[in-house]
Amino acid sequence: MNKAELKTILALLESSNPDKKDMKRIIAKLKKEIAPIKISSAKGKGRNLQQKVAKSISRYTGIAYGADEMIASREMGQSGTDVRLIGPAKKAFPFAVECKSGESWSLPATIRQAKANEDPLTTWLVVLKRKEWYSPVVCIDFDKFMSIFFRK
Repeated sequence: MNKAELKTILALLESSNPDKKDMKRIIAKLKKEIAPIKISSAKGKGRNLQQKVAKSISRYTGIAYGADEMIASREMGQSGTDVRLIGPAKKAFPFAVECKSGESWSLPATIRQAKANEDPLTTWLVVLKRKEWYSPVVCIDFDKFMSIFFRK
């Protein structure tokens, strides 16, 4: 259900003068679902996705992950890619990674952001995560995907 539908249900429930404990609990849950996410929570979701991606790159490449390592999650608010790759890490995983975790983001704006962080050794790559998805998904340039898939 989208937020508009939830708001309609909430208005109907509240107008029925609920006095039962279960109804009050349902109304409280609906209000929480409709409420906007706090900025600190949104940043935390983004940070968690960045760290997950960086750790995964580390695991698959065998290159160490951490603040002073070749692979690291960039701190929130800093410019550049969301996953910092240095030297051998950039050669092993040649992508400018942009991560977005949340319920509303603009894919074209995110791709523009990722492209802005490309350098001659990398190609843009966007990692997206939404609450209802089981795992993150990747968006990449189609021609680049085909060249990787067919090793050309």
